Amino acid sequence: MPIREDAAAMGEELTLLRRALHREPELGLDLPRTQEKVLAALDGLPLEISTGTALTSVTAVLRGGGTGRPDGPAVLLRGDMDALPVQEDTGLDYASEIPGRMHACGHDLHVAGLVGAAKLLAARRAELPGDIVFMFQPGEEGMYGAKIMIDEGILDAAGDRVIGAYALHAFSTVLPQGIAVTRPGTVLAASAAVHVTLRGKGGHGSSPHAAKDPVPAIAAIVTALQTMVTRDLDVFDPAVITVGSVHAGTAGNVIPETATLEATVRSFSEDAHRKVRAGVERVVRGIADAHGVTADLDYEDQYPATVNDAAEAAFALETARDLLGEERAFEAPQPIAGAEDFSFVLNQVPGAFLGFGACPTDRDPATAPMNHSPQAAFDDAVLPDASALLAELAVRRLAREAP
Repeated sequence: MPIREDAAAMGEELTLLRRALHREPELGLDLPRTQEKVLAALDGLPLEISTGTALTSVTAVLRGGGTGRPDGPAVLLRGDMDALPVQEDTGLDYASEIPGRMHACGHDLHVAGLVGAAKLLAARRAELPGDIVFMFQPGEEGMYGAKIMIDEGILDAAGDRVIGAYALHAFSTVLPQGIAVTRPGTVLAASAAVHVTLRGKGGHGSSPHAAKDPVPAIAAIVTALQTMVTRDLDVFDPAVITVGSVHAGTAGNVIPETATLEATVRSFSEDAHRKVRAGVERVVRGIADAHGVTADLDYEDQYPATVNDAAEAAFALETARDLLGEERAFEAPQPIAGAEDFSFVLNQVPGAFLGFGACPTDRDPATAPMNHSPQAAFDDAVLPDASALLAELAVRRLAREAP
């Protein structure tokens, strides 16, 4: 039976798993209930399963060729498992049962989709000219889970290093349901975090000349950072700086000792990354000096850009078009400014990261709440095709290596 037909037959089973995951979201690197559900879903399949040491990951290896081929190639499929510290506001009958936590980024779909792919591929084990590594990953949301799993050996779990790696990411907005997109080169941005504390001299609001006020300095920094990115960087190789947090003072007539800001930086190339970092340091220290205050600056590099290998992106797009239809797979015209820790995988092995539309059909993708929103919703109907696409990528990639 073709992969899509097999996958469609698993639709109800995958939906039940996804909804069970959605009801009990977990955060960060420690996801014991999620790990239990994944292990239960994989039980009985011919997999070599191991769990993480520094995190509750699950690594499952499927050996191709019936008894396995120790010298055969291997490919990796990734599904991230962690949720977000968001209070769900969807009204769904399977909404999160844990206050302040929600699968608002679709990772529950990723897990269910990867389980589906494991079942599809296990049923085709004897035909596979190599091995599959299934990467069930905690800690994608800011906890560097992929990097930790790499350190624990995920890329070599089948023996030799995997020759290709693939991941799908569900989108609650922008993409119509069931549409797959990818592109060669940079597909997602690098991210960095900026923390600034300005230290002045407190005093009475009526006598600013007797104090060193950090408030106007922090305000000047916020506006100067926006100007800096438009003047220091090439418009065709941009960066984004968003100041999301500014704090100072406790009363309207008190000049505070300190003022702080926190910002996120997104860039799409190493050159832009270097320029924006140098610009942030220059602006912060220069304005602080001009206002007679001192600046503590912490510029923290987080995720590198997620960069698809050009040949792997073309292969993934061709596979999606063949499997889903020409009208359901497109090359994205530009990168997205979101960041992803699958970037750590693609820094070491060739592969491709694909987006997959999961917007419910009763919502307009142009206006639907986006990933990370308390109202973000994802349609279970995409699960069979997501599983089939992951499985087909693995089958075809291994077939390219067959003698």
